Amino acid sequence: MTDDTAVETRSDTRPDARPEGLREDRPDTRPTKIMYVAEATAHGGRDGYISSQDGQIDLKVAMPPAMGGDGDGTNPEQLFAAGYSSCFHNALVLVGRRAGYDLTGSTVAAKVGIGPNRQRGYGLAVALSVSLPVIDQDIAAKLVDAAHQVCPYSNATRDNIDVTIVLG
Repeated sequence: MTDDTAVETRSDTRPDARPEGLREDRPDTRPTKIMYVAEATAHGGRDGYISSQDGQIDLKVAMPPAMGGDGDGTNPEQLFAAGYSSCFHNALVLVGRRAGYDLTGSTVAAKVGIGPNRQRGYGLAVALSVSLPVIDQDIAAKLVDAAHQVCPYSNATRDNIDVTIVLG
């Protein structure tokens, strides 16, 4: 797979085309153009290792103790928390800059929970804690709401998993 042919995002690229199952009242947040493709491979599932195509990631993964493992490695939930917090923080800085605010000193922390769902599988829940120490709380709330609309992780998880955002 190359970046040029990377990920098939739409079977119909007409602007008015909506995929089957996408509600009319939900905005279409799918990308119109792929700008970058990340590639990683898992070996051994939750008790093995993961590596990225470019060599930047080469990590041991292990089941966390709470799920019966030894915890001697990272796990997908930690990686998802790292990715979501980083991506959301970048979206927050972007919308802040567009609105004329300097968000130096801001942070976003993510907690990702996993547990059984009603379909005999597993589901995720996310809690984002946002700190904007030098911004008025009303303005901070508006920036957080705007970031939640911009962030690709937020767009991917919207209406799929519970995401709670706490502004502190």
